[in-house]
Amino acid sequence: MDAQKEIEALRREIERHSKLYYVYDSPVISDYEYDMLMQRLKKLEEEHPELVTKDSPTQRVGGEALSQFEPVRHQVPLESLTDVFSEEELYAFGERMDSLLGPGHDYDVEPKIDGLSMSLEYENGVFVRGATRGDGVTGENVTENLRTVRSLPLRIENAPERLIVRGEVYMSKAVFAELNAQREINGEPLLANPRNAAAGSMRQLDPKVAASRKLDIICFNLQYSSGEPYLNHTETLDAMRAMGFPVVPYTRCGSIAECVERIRQLGEERGNLPYDMDGAVIKLNSLSQRAALGSTAKAPRWAVAFKYPPEKKESRVLNILVQVGRTGVLTPKAIIEPVRLAGTTVSAATLHNQDNIDRLDIRIGDTVLVQKAGEIIPEVLSVNKAKRPEGTEPFRLPSICPRCGSAVVRDPDGAALRCTNPGCPAQRLRNLAHFASREAMDIEGLGISVCESLINSGMVQTAADLYTLRKEDVAALDRMGEKSAANLIAAIDKSRQAGLARLLCAFGIRQVGQKAAKVLAAHFEDLDSLIAAGVKGLTAIPDIGPVTALFIMDWLYNPQSQRLIDQLRMSGVSFRSLEERKDDRFAGLTFVLTGTLQNYTRDEAAAVIESFGGKTSSSVSKKTSFVLAGENAGSKLTKAQSLGIPVLSEEEFEEKIK
Repeated sequence: MDAQKEIEALRREIERHSKLYYVYDSPVISDYEYDMLMQRLKKLEEEHPELVTKDSPTQRVGGEALSQFEPVRHQVPLESLTDVFSEEELYAFGERMDSLLGPGHDYDVEPKIDGLSMSLEYENGVFVRGATRGDGVTGENVTENLRTVRSLPLRIENAPERLIVRGEVYMSKAVFAELNAQREINGEPLLANPRNAAAGSMRQLDPKVAASRKLDIICFNLQYSSGEPYLNHTETLDAMRAMGFPVVPYTRCGSIAECVERIRQLGEERGNLPYDMDGAVIKLNSLSQRAALGSTAKAPRWAVAFKYPPEKKESRVLNILVQVGRTGVLTPKAIIEPVRLAGTTVSAATLHNQDNIDRLDIRIGDTVLVQKAGEIIPEVLSVNKAKRPEGTEPFRLPSICPRCGSAVVRDPDGAALRCTNPGCPAQRLRNLAHFASREAMDIEGLGISVCESLINSGMVQTAADLYTLRKEDVAALDRMGEKSAANLIAAIDKSRQAGLARLLCAFGIRQVGQKAAKVLAAHFEDLDSLIAAGVKGLTAIPDIGPVTALFIMDWLYNPQSQRLIDQLRMSGVSFRSLEERKDDRFAGLTFVLTGTLQNYTRDEAAAVIESFGGKTSSSVSKKTSFVLAGENAGSKLTKAQSLGIPVLSEEEFEEKIK
């Protein structure tokens, strides 16, 4: 079989398995077998780049970063829905339909997925453009980001010449929980809910970031088709599903009373669904009746969205536990009598910090009002002091760490209380997972569950122990095996040469993330010269303030940290910087990049600037030294011109770096 025929056959096979997995939930091959098909296709496309097409399954990883999103005018407006908040309003909607159409029509009830609405355009079965809803008339072109959504078909069989489908991009509850767990490990603020996470991911200018967020899509309306007309809405949903789209589950109802009953059922079921839903949609099923009723200036007359009220219930505080995070922060959590909220049983609620406890005056034994913030995170809203039992005491977070007994201090710039012991057992798991994370040492395959297994087995106590692991010992762990163990050992070995910037980030020093670590690695040839610089030498570096410098030196001179550094050195971990520093011609200068450059990606241009001692920023201000503008530069260029900031073309930039 020649390369082109094999590539086409592999694409059809992968698309078939994707449809079985995402649309019909009935895979017939394992994830490993699917991955092997994908790897074979990638290899062939690498050998024959002239055969790569945009609808290939391999093109979901994301292309070049964009400078801005282009406006898209929708061929068919993406209308919003009229909200109703009670069953009485639902019955009133039904009476209105009866008065306009007479009796004898049916409805469709669907869950209202809480995500980001999209228009998806196909020509001759190939996905060509996707846009956000925007104001319903004009949205933003997010085609490249949508290509990264695995459940979106890039090509469909037996499609009409032109097809427009409306769907909702969302982040599943499982992925959201995984993302927040990783953010907690990295010491980043937690995301409030899956919708915000999905919206933020879809509006990333770099499609590779969107690809990393594991978004999904579910389709709920056929906006336009150049093929044979359909009679009713549920018929279009069935047709879309047959084409390979993941389609919203629907229930056909013969009366408003049946709709109301189904909406009640959905309210009970929503906690078990893989996605967040913020309501239920009730629509007329007949497309001709819809056309007869038309729309108001804002919404169709033939549909409404029922919004479930946020559930708030009382429960009793049985205890208040204190957890210790990766950075040592003590977080109080209320253990409450189990209560059913938004379809799930809740037995704990976050209390955030001591200031919040004091504000609400929450005590063990109190009756409290609980709700799910953003339908996800349980939180305490208030205390019913009329039900407070006698003899309760105000709750205070401990003055020593509940896990290791070390002193606890309050952040001078916030409400957090923090354990001062970097070797605290409670911090060990999160520190190890952070050490291995993509932003740090990038040890592929060493996720939090594997870290937990290694710690529980006694093989690993600190990050340095990773470099003493043997393949046969790792293979004996649950769910590992010979091949996974060999891959993990290889990834750990590779990380020895990750370089100073990644190592500094991996240490988890307060206020030293990926960016600060790169700044430090650009100024010091190795870790020893950084240690020798002291606070004075660190504060001489732009972007490293006195507080950050103190955090760095406090960490480096802590006995546990010094022991870790010694063990890493003995294990052959490189302390040398990989950041190439040519000279300091851009020292003290800040660049903002906008538009599309011909010879560099954004990351490549930023690396060049940093190699000459400069830094980059994402926004234009009076402190900006230069704006490097490529083709299709947008609002950043306009703002730079209004502020009188020098603008460099790519040619002028290359003159400066000769």
